[in-house]
Amino acid sequence: MVEKEFTIIDKAGIHARPATVLVQAVANVASEVYMTYNEKTVNLKSIMGIMSLGITHGAKVKVTISGSDENETMENLSQAMKNQGLAE
Repeated sequence: MVEKEFTIIDKAGIHARPATVLVQAVANVASEVYMTYNEKTVNLKSIMGIMSLGITHGAKVKVTISGSDENETMENLSQAMKNQGLAE
């Protein structure tokens, strides 16, 4: 299992467009991928789950990945979030 904390830097937080980017980044991986914010955890493969968190600018979120491709998945997800200007 790998975990990483991200700080959301997008001024609008995580809304529909960035949620779609996140889901697309992990849609075809073998690992289980979860995001936690304010003590609520959702599957990162679910747009509705991500949207239900109500993540705002400056929020700290934790991503937890477990499975056979967890390290590669975390690297790809981290890169996608940085490329989109979503998190650091």
